[in-house]
Amino acid sequence: MTESAGGSEADLLAVRRQKLDDLRAEGIDPFPHAFPGVEPIADVRGAHGGLEAGAETESSHRVAGRLAARRGQGKMAFLDLVDRSGRLQLQAKLDVLGEERMARLLHLDLGDLVGIDGTAFMSRRGELTLRVDDFTVLAKSLRPPPDKHAGLTDVETRFRRRELDLIANEESRAIFLTRAKVIATVRRMLDDDGFVEVETPILQPLYGGALARPFTTHHNQLDRDLYLRIATELYLKRCIVGGLERVYELGKDFRNEGVSFKHNPEFTMIEWYEAYADYSDAADRLERVVAAVAEAVGYEGELDFSTPWKRVTFVGAIRDATGIDILEHRDAAALASAIAASDRVDIPTDGLTWPQLVDDLLSKHVEPGLQQPTIVMDYPVEISPFAKAHRSEPGLTERFEAFCGGMEIANAFTELNDPDVQRERFEAQMRLAGEGDDETQPYDEVFVQALEQGMPPTGGLGLGIDRLVMLMTGQSSIREVVLFPAMRD
Repeated sequence: MTESAGGSEADLLAVRRQKLDDLRAEGIDPFPHAFPGVEPIADVRGAHGGLEAGAETESSHRVAGRLAARRGQGKMAFLDLVDRSGRLQLQAKLDVLGEERMARLLHLDLGDLVGIDGTAFMSRRGELTLRVDDFTVLAKSLRPPPDKHAGLTDVETRFRRRELDLIANEESRAIFLTRAKVIATVRRMLDDDGFVEVETPILQPLYGGALARPFTTHHNQLDRDLYLRIATELYLKRCIVGGLERVYELGKDFRNEGVSFKHNPEFTMIEWYEAYADYSDAADRLERVVAAVAEAVGYEGELDFSTPWKRVTFVGAIRDATGIDILEHRDAAALASAIAASDRVDIPTDGLTWPQLVDDLLSKHVEPGLQQPTIVMDYPVEISPFAKAHRSEPGLTERFEAFCGGMEIANAFTELNDPDVQRERFEAQMRLAGEGDDETQPYDEVFVQALEQGMPPTGGLGLGIDRLVMLMTGQSSIREVVLFPAMRD
């Protein structure tokens, strides 16, 4: 029985198992240890870009990958080989391989991993082809690949079984290759500007650096609860206190929050901190970094990442979108009344603190409309516990968030470095927690003591890598750019 002949899944698996046994009976190891000297298919294609249709060469190449298609039988057959870099046509000829090896090659299944030694030529139809001189079975595939015509289209399966998605869908492979290029470009930009990459704890005795709920775990030996970090901010600023001056960390953060098109509980962030700089410097650097990423990945979409980006104020953006001036309603009751009286605002207000109401106004009435890159500046102090007070606007801070594609991608401050003011901010956060806000910043005395050692003027920024990749690849869901996203049972 062959797969093309149909049959149950059990029958198909049995056929592949029998072929595995046949290989071993012939003295062939179906899972060898290595296959050195392999060239990427893209390099083979690049070496013969100028060949005319029908042209022969004497160039030998060694490639490896997964069999993706087969056409023909008898004295000549064509197969497609796929690796990470592309697809290449193979030509198998009876007079080159001989009857035994030809039969063995054609007896292989789609999805099998093979190594090929062959000679390049251009087919009469103008397709670069490798004439198979020899081949090696590298891994026998015991399960059939997704249907080569329909591909793998079920969303749940694509996300739960990403390896199948990567096998079946070239677009998915391209997304994650682009993701790697995005990360490499961001790192290179910071490395070239004298930043030092550091690593700080993921398991923390006290979470902080963002307004979010943490995941909690327990360390048996220490007999204490620990938290998966929600941000790297406080540890990185302690590195600034220690004199490292320009630091960054790229890694995973964890927030115990809902799953949506732009939220995954485990996500990738890069945060950088620069001594002797402020939030304007952070904004300029963000623009340069994102523009460099767009160039590196060859972005050709509708977003314009050229610098400088549009800049608006937090208060002005909310006022323009809703007609409400939040600075004229500086407590929860007054702001809730203004929201209730507005015919342009539709958000719940019961039981919410002033910071929660302000955040809802921004996220629900301003953020979705910020499609082109925009920097929203000068946030209220109540929602910015780590930002330095604005040098000219009372009640505001030197904080901005960057938005693009209708979502936030970055958050930055002129960092608060006065330990006494920081202690007051922590105390204000504790009062908000007492009013029912469960996404406040807990009091961190160790961090305050670090500031008491003296932290220079500093500009800091956090950039969401997953969301940046969404923009660069034109994806509308974060699950498309995270290899193994969180899924419900």
